Amino acid sequence: MKLGISSYTFPWAIGLPGALPSEPLKPLQLMEKAQELGVGIVQFGPNMALDKLPEKELREVVKCADSRKIDLELATVGFDPARLRFQIQFAQRIGAILLKITPERPDGNLSTRMEIAESLRSIVDDLANAEIGLAIDNGRMPAQELNELLGSVRSRWLGAAIDTATPLAIPQGWQISVRVLAHRALSLHIKDFVVNPEEHGMGYSIKGCPAGKGQLNVPWLMESIAAIRVEPSVILESWTPEQETLAETIALEHEWARQGVDYLRRFIPD
Repeated sequence: MKLGISSYTFPWAIGLPGALPSEPLKPLQLMEKAQELGVGIVQFGPNMALDKLPEKELREVVKCADSRKIDLELATVGFDPARLRFQIQFAQRIGAILLKITPERPDGNLSTRMEIAESLRSIVDDLANAEIGLAIDNGRMPAQELNELLGSVRSRWLGAAIDTATPLAIPQGWQISVRVLAHRALSLHIKDFVVNPEEHGMGYSIKGCPAGKGQLNVPWLMESIAAIRVEPSVILESWTPEQETLAETIALEHEWARQGVDYLRRFIPD
């Protein structure tokens, strides 16, 4: 397994609705952050879409990845076949090795299994020809449904992107996702968290925390993945809580990234 970061490791630094920093983190700076942290993968999501970059900036990012031996991954939303083909071609052009997909329509609703299966069947040859893996995010679809979907469209280039926090919204525990989908894992997104009951006892709150400091059983997670002998990319992300100022939030976000990488190096030394 290989450790990396993504544009969602630093969402506050890049900018969120109503919280835009005066100098947002840029793609080349994210690459520099990966080198500083000593990780070998950078995944660019919709909040920092490389296909929207001016050509000169894009070439600089690709050149940086080549010179520093950093693997590039992309993440996008939706299963429109034309859009997927464009993303596959773009990924091939810049040397990206993986495309992660969140199964949503433009209106924000979840695509149906039939829609997704038809789209996947129409582009599996494109993936094979480009030698690029496509990983479907588990945050919007129960693990068993995603497993059955991937089983119905057989391809070595298709798999799952297992996030450890987003399945809580389905609701479904992250351990179920690991048990059901680990054998199909192409990407593993590690977000640690703490679930606490509200003071009145009516409901719960979920808050992010540095990797290794919350309720995510990282040793079990890494042992489970290793036991199946799969080699997904391991991407550190976090749900950093908002502080009194945006500058303080961004500073905390960067500190959690450092702490998280240091902790995960216990399991992924290289």
